[in-house]
Amino acid sequence: MQLEIHSILPSYFDESKKNLSEVWGKELLIKKGEFIKILAPSGSGKTSLIHFLYGLRKDYTGSILLNERNISSYSPEDWAACRKNNISIVFQDMRLFSKQTVAENIEIKRQLNPYHPAEKIKEMTIRLGIGEKLQSKCETCSYGEQQRVSIIRSLMQPFDFLLMDEPFSHLDDNNSKKAMELIIEESKIRNASIILVNLERVDYFPFSRLLHL
Repeated sequence: MQLEIHSILPSYFDESKKNLSEVWGKELLIKKGEFIKILAPSGSGKTSLIHFLYGLRKDYTGSILLNERNISSYSPEDWAACRKNNISIVFQDMRLFSKQTVAENIEIKRQLNPYHPAEKIKEMTIRLGIGEKLQSKCETCSYGEQQRVSIIRSLMQPFDFLLMDEPFSHLDDNNSKKAMELIIEESKIRNASIILVNLERVDYFPFSRLLHL
């Protein structure tokens, strides 16, 4: 499994954006198992890139290939299967069901394609310090607690690529490190690639490549 990025550029960016970027307008090959860190200052298209790779937006030039197939040709059914089996994501805005409990939000994802047994939810929430929040509605949780829910939810399924858009923005260093340890552990079990896009360096992420957006 590999991800190819061929000279992509958001349609709302001028061609000159390609000159300073190591992603926009470039040829990139990301193989399964690589840890990629992308430094992306505000206004550089960080969230757009993640949405392009996850198939949520198509307003770009160039092409993105997953296992040598252009994702522009994917049907809704293809994307459903891909997001269930191959690509997981931690959204910047988390996208939790606010009226559902922490346990329900995580279990919904696990049920789509169970990679872990149900008891793993309890184990992971305890590990990240939110074990007592399992029966709390997400709308009553702090942003930091919600972010940990979002991270755990992304680890409930099989994946070859894990996309993360500022996954620790609401966490202190201690909780960020704990979450990162869990993410790396789960990714290595799957021999999966991590693509972490962030405003600043995350020193505790052992990336194999650093790119500037």
